[in-house]
Amino acid sequence: MAQNPPDLRPDLAPAARLPDEARPGQPRIGMVSLGCPKALVDSERILTRLRAEGYAISPDYAGADAVIVNTCGFLDSAKAESLEAIGEALKENGRVLVTGCLGAEEEYIRGTHPSVLAVTGPHQYEAVLDAVHTAVPPAPDPFVDLLPATGVRLTPRHYSYLKISEGCNHKCKFCIIPDMRGKLVSRPVHAVLREAEKLVEAGVRELLVISQDTSAYGLDRRHDTHPWKGREVRTHLTELARELGQLGAWVRLHYVYPYPHVRDLIPLMAGGGILPYLDIPFQHSHPDVLRRMARPAASAKTLDEIARWRADCPEITLRSTFIVGFPGETEAEFQHLLDWLDEAQLDRVGCFQYENVAGARANALPDHVAPEVKQERWERFMEKAQAISAAKLAAKVGRTLEVIVDEVDDEAATCRTKADAPEIDGNLFIDEDFEGLSPGDILTVEVEEASEYDLWGRIPA
Repeated sequence: MAQNPPDLRPDLAPAARLPDEARPGQPRIGMVSLGCPKALVDSERILTRLRAEGYAISPDYAGADAVIVNTCGFLDSAKAESLEAIGEALKENGRVLVTGCLGAEEEYIRGTHPSVLAVTGPHQYEAVLDAVHTAVPPAPDPFVDLLPATGVRLTPRHYSYLKISEGCNHKCKFCIIPDMRGKLVSRPVHAVLREAEKLVEAGVRELLVISQDTSAYGLDRRHDTHPWKGREVRTHLTELARELGQLGAWVRLHYVYPYPHVRDLIPLMAGGGILPYLDIPFQHSHPDVLRRMARPAASAKTLDEIARWRADCPEITLRSTFIVGFPGETEAEFQHLLDWLDEAQLDRVGCFQYENVAGARANALPDHVAPEVKQERWERFMEKAQAISAAKLAAKVGRTLEVIVDEVDDEAATCRTKADAPEIDGNLFIDEDFEGLSPGDILTVEVEEASEYDLWGRIPA
C-alpha cells in the first residue's frame, strides 16, 4: 500500500515541524495519518481547521487529549494496518477518533475496537470537527492563536501536495476508491490557484498536484471558467498547469491517465513551465488484462503517445505502477508486459502483486494466480525495471542537473532532481562542500556516480 513516510506522520514527526508548545489550558489533539498523499492532504485540512479553532497539535500520544487516526482502506493489508494503528492509539492514549477511507465501514472498525469515540468517513471534515468538539471542547484564545497562511502542513516547508479533486469516475475492478470517496468532484480552478499562490508566497518551492484521476480534472464541472488575475481560466488540467507554471515553483503532476489531451501538457514541460515529469498508473500492458481490469487505456496507443511525448520533450521522466498476478493473467500476458516495459523504457517504476480487496469486483473473477507465481513474476518484473533504471541513471553521469535540497545532516545533503518526486523516487546525494545548503535550496549539481535508483554529485566550482 502507499503510505505516508514515517517522518511525515505527525505522531512520529519531529516536534519542529509542528506548532509551538501549547499554552496552559489549551486542548491538544494528536494525529496519525495513514495512506496516500491524498489522505495526507485531508489530515492537513483537519489540523488546519482545529488549529484555527484554538487547538494545539500534539507530536506524541502522551501529550494529546485525544487522537485522530486517518485510516486507509484500499487493500486488506491497509485495513489491517489501520486497525493496528487504532489499537496502538487506544493503548497509548485511550481517546481515539477514526476518520478516512476505512471510516466508511464503521461496523468493521467497532467490531475490533468498540471503544473508539467516533467514526467518520473520508473527507467528512465537519463531522470530524464535531467529533473533536464533543470529545475535547475547544478553548480558543483569539489573541494568541495565530494560524500561518499555509495552514498546518505535515510535509517539509519547501514542498506541498496540492489536491485538485476528490473521487473518481472509473470502475476499475481491483479498486474500491469510487465506493469510498464517490465520483469525481473537482475544485474550482480559482480556488486551487489561490491555495497554490499562498503556498508559494509562504516559501513552498515545489507543488505536487494530486487527485485520483488528474487528467479528468474539471470534467464534472464541464470545464467551467472562473476569473483569475483579470482573466477567465477554465477548470481544465492544461490551463491549471499553465497558470501554476507562472507562480515560480516547481510543478509536478501525479496520477495522470494517458488521455489524448495529456499531449497538450508536453509543450509546457518542454518550455519549462512545469516539470517534465508524468506519473501515469498504467497497471498493465496486455489488452486482455486491461479489459479484465476495466482500465480506461490501450497499451498500443500508449506506446505511440510515449514516443510522441519524448519527441516533443526529450527530458521527460515517466513514472508508473503496475500490477502482476491479476486474476487470469497468463505467462504469455505477463511476458507481454515485460516486452512492453523493454520498449517503453519507463524511468521510474513500481510494482505490486495483486491482492483481493473486500468489495472489489475483481474478487469474483476466475483463475486467480497462485501466490508463488505472483511472487516469481514480481521478482522478474523488478529485475527488468531495475536494469532499465540503472542504465538511465548511468547515462546521467557527467551531466549538470538542477536539484532541490530536501535534507541536510552531518554526512550529506539529500536532494532530488526534476526526475524525482519526494519519498517515492530516488535521491541525489552531495557528500562534499554541502555545509552551506538548506532544505528548499535549488542549485545545479554535476553528477559523478549512479546506482540502480540514486545519484551522487558535487557542486561545480
